[in-house]
Amino acid sequence: MTLSTLTRPQGATRALIDGLVSSPEAPLAFVDEPVLVNGFRKMVRNLEFDVAEMALTTYITAKEHGVAFSALPVFLVRDFHHGATQVLRTNTVRSVPDLAGGRIGVNRGYTVTTGVWGRAALGRAGLDLESVTWVCSGDEHVAEYTPPSNVTSAPEGRTLEEMLLEGELDAVVGANITHPDVVPIFEAPDDAAAQVLRQSGVFPINHLVVIRDDLLTENPGLAGSVFALFAEAKRRYVERLRIQPDGSRQDRILSRVMEITGRDPLPYGVEPNRATLEALIDTAVKQHIIHDRPAVEDLFAAGTRKLEG
Repeated sequence: MTLSTLTRPQGATRALIDGLVSSPEAPLAFVDEPVLVNGFRKMVRNLEFDVAEMALTTYITAKEHGVAFSALPVFLVRDFHHGATQVLRTNTVRSVPDLAGGRIGVNRGYTVTTGVWGRAALGRAGLDLESVTWVCSGDEHVAEYTPPSNVTSAPEGRTLEEMLLEGELDAVVGANITHPDVVPIFEAPDDAAAQVLRQSGVFPINHLVVIRDDLLTENPGLAGSVFALFAEAKRRYVERLRIQPDGSRQDRILSRVMEITGRDPLPYGVEPNRATLEALIDTAVKQHIIHDRPAVEDLFAAGTRKLEG
């Protein structure tokens, strides 16, 4: 059995894609999907792949709506998100709570993970999230999901950058605008995120890995085999990261997390990530991403809930 696998070349998967880590128990065949988020949509709506990288909040939303896949506690992408919210440079005199009652753009859909973590940072800084009109630039991966009443769509043909620059939005989340008049609302945003990590142990997770449920039923050992592959590829990346980070944002952030925690900055497994997973679930409920609060363990495939790597 060859497993069609959606992921992208990055530190934690490079050894898999390069063929340096493999196993006859779980032969991975990597698909060509130039835009990763398009692959998320294909997986959520059509179960198009056997194994797939997946945005965390897309996953928990899909699970609530009955999509037949399950996650492994393999967390490929993590980041600091205080820098995700941007405003016009002329508006930096406004504090975060001053955005109450305003209109804030959200890149793509309301359930996009960066938007969820970005809004969480705003809420922690005192913004009443319920008072804001959230203006999304795209639709949701999970077609059955219905956003709350204070979520709307940007006008067709208009970008969040245009709307921010022309004063139609008070801020944007996750748009990653590079314009001299646009800056993060948080001063030294990565420092602010690092302080949250020190205080709470929460280091935001963006992406994990999912497998189709029918494959897990047919082969109960498959989840553990795939977990072991991803864990070994990640181990090699972290080993390189300790010696020679490459200067990318990913390497810089993970190196900083390693300095703060003194541990592997990309731990796999439920227990080493419980604080972050609990925080994300709580946040998803508060932001009306999901209605029912699942137990952390129930999100992960049987046989992987006690694995660590």
